[in-house]
Amino acid sequence: MKIKAAVARGPEQDLVIQDLTLDGPREDEILVKVVATGVCHTDLVVLAGHLPTPMPVVLGHEGAGIVQEVGAKVTKVKPGDHVVMTFNTCGTCPSCRDDAMAYCYEFFPRNFFATRADGSVALADNAGNVHSNFFGQSSFASHALCHARNVIKVDPEADLELLGPLACGIQTGAGTVMNALKVAAGKSFVVFGAGSVGLSAVMAAVVQGATTIIAVDMHDARLTLAKELGATHTIKGDAKDIVQQIIDITGGGVDYAMDTTAIGSVIRNASDALGPRGTLAIVGAPAPGAEINLDNTHMMSAGRKLIGVVEGESDGDTFIPKLVALWKGGKFPFDKLVTFYDFDQINQAIHDSHTGTSIKPILRMA
Repeated sequence: MKIKAAVARGPEQDLVIQDLTLDGPREDEILVKVVATGVCHTDLVVLAGHLPTPMPVVLGHEGAGIVQEVGAKVTKVKPGDHVVMTFNTCGTCPSCRDDAMAYCYEFFPRNFFATRADGSVALADNAGNVHSNFFGQSSFASHALCHARNVIKVDPEADLELLGPLACGIQTGAGTVMNALKVAAGKSFVVFGAGSVGLSAVMAAVVQGATTIIAVDMHDARLTLAKELGATHTIKGDAKDIVQQIIDITGGGVDYAMDTTAIGSVIRNASDALGPRGTLAIVGAPAPGAEINLDNTHMMSAGRKLIGVVEGESDGDTFIPKLVALWKGGKFPFDKLVTFYDFDQINQAIHDSHTGTSIKPILRMA
């Protein structure tokens, strides 16, 4: 079938919206008419050339839409269902068998290689193949093929245009707090970086009942929004005494910390701010080979922990509907992070995400 898609043809180049041919769904695939899709930092990392995703490629991995057609072996959804498309997994590795899908042994090839598992692609233009299946979807397009493993049925009464970012960025922030760190009621929490991931973490910390919630960021507007969303304290990211401020606020160090920046010096501050038995979760995507330097004695002497977290350790089938329910109940107002763009404004949306003008851009399809 003929579709419209935004094609990345090379690093640091604007995307080009053009007509492509999309294969029909195979027996294990699902055709989704995309209603809207988020722009995520991971898309920007690929566009910057920092990851070996082949080009030309259709990116996009926070798609929301309506099922149009399903393959013969698909029973999870049916035509007409409202769905969100999240990260893809193999379903057979030890992590998948343990319901720890975010740590699928094939996470990288299933999500970043932009091919089906057999190496084929589903998109083409007049010049030849265009890589598809990015995060099992390639949702910078009017239509996308996904899989039962990464499609999530959602409440048809919820605003489908809004829901795509729950599949990655917002799921990462909220899930890290709720699933990985399991922030406990009455405890303290700090997040370094108040973008869509960090602010989602702030909202999740409120849901969890944390009583001290600190946001650290360079942008005053984001710190103001963090306060609106439930942060009890904010700290400017260029302050020279960040660690001491956190220790003073918490009376000895924070119980839970989270870094979204992947910057070594920021991670060190987050670690140094931990109180005894505190845990730091790192979720930002670092450059290949990036290293972290921590105070070994500080980490060891009081049982402090450092953990890496992917996609908020989420099982999308249960966690994404949970976030939708929290939003409908007024307890997770992630819509305050969103700026909508028409699909043909995709390059502007990417620019605004780069500059911090927009916290969470969402592209509306025509």
